Amino acid sequence: MSLIQDIRQFAKSSLTQAKQKYDDFNIYDFASQQLNLRTAKTGFSLSEDIDYGEHPRQCFDLYYSDQPRADQAIIVFVHGGTWARGDKSDYLFLAESFTQSGFHVAVINYRLAPVHQFPDFVDDLVLALNHLSMHQQELDISMQHVILMGHSAGGFNVMSALYSPTDYELLCRANIRAVVGLAGPYHFKYVGDASLEKAFNKAIDYQTVMPYYFVQHNQIEHILLLAQNDVMVAAQNTKDMHQALLDQGNSSRIVTIPRTGHVTLVGSVSSHFARYFKTKKVILTHIEASLRHFQLEDQTKT
Repeated sequence: MSLIQDIRQFAKSSLTQAKQKYDDFNIYDFASQQLNLRTAKTGFSLSEDIDYGEHPRQCFDLYYSDQPRADQAIIVFVHGGTWARGDKSDYLFLAESFTQSGFHVAVINYRLAPVHQFPDFVDDLVLALNHLSMHQQELDISMQHVILMGHSAGGFNVMSALYSPTDYELLCRANIRAVVGLAGPYHFKYVGDASLEKAFNKAIDYQTVMPYYFVQHNQIEHILLLAQNDVMVAAQNTKDMHQALLDQGNSSRIVTIPRTGHVTLVGSVSSHFARYFKTKKVILTHIEASLRHFQLEDQTKT
C-alpha cells in the first residue's frame, strides 16, 4: 500500500471514529454527569441494580430517604432518551432531591431501541412496578402511595403503563396517587422520523399506540410540565394529553416552567438548581394535594 493510500485510510478511519464519538455524545449524558458531580451523597441510602427481570437492562436503583415521610410515599422515575439511550445512574441528582423531601425513589432501567420496540419498554415498567409491589417487605418499602414520574420518552412510558392498547395487570394501579410528566411525547406520528422509527413498528398506525387514545377515568392527579423553550418535543403533545384526560373526567394540570429547555427541565429539580426554578415546588405542591385527598378518602371509609 502506498503512502497516499495509507494517509487516505487513516483519514477515513479517523473520520469514522469522530462521527461515532459525535453520535455517542448526548446532551442528557453531559448534563446529568455534571449535575451528579455536584450532588451531595448524603440524606439517603442506595440499593443498586435490583433485578426485576432477566435482561441486563431490567433493573432499578432504589434510594431510601434517611427521613422518610409518615405515609412512606414512593416516586418511581423513568428516564428519557428517545427510547434508545439513558441509564438509571444518570439520575442521582433527581433521586437525591426528592429523598430530601422524604420520598423513597426508584429509578427504572428498561430495554432500549432499536433492538427493542414498543411495547417492550412499557412492558418493562409494568414488570418493574409489579416487582416493587410483590417484594415490598423484602425491599423495605410501601407501595400504598405511588407517584409515577417520567421525563421525555419516560413520560410516554409512564402514561402508557396506565393508558395502553394492552390491558396491563398493574398490581399498584389502585395506589397510584399522581403522575408527573416532564415534557413527554404522548400523541405523535413516528413514521418519517428516523430517531423515532427505531422505537416503533412503522407498519403499526400511531393511533393504535399513543396513550392519548386510551385514556380512562380514574382518581389520579396528572401534573404535566412543559419547558418554555423546548425544541425537541412539541408542546401540543402535552396539550392534547391534557384535553384527553379532562374529557374523561380526570384531574389534569399543565404548568409551563420558564427559562427551561427539554433537558434543563428535568435538571431544574436538582437540589443544586431547585431554588432558581419552580419545577420541584410545583411537583411537590400537586403531589401533596393528591396525597391529602386520598388520605381524607381513607379516613372517610374507615
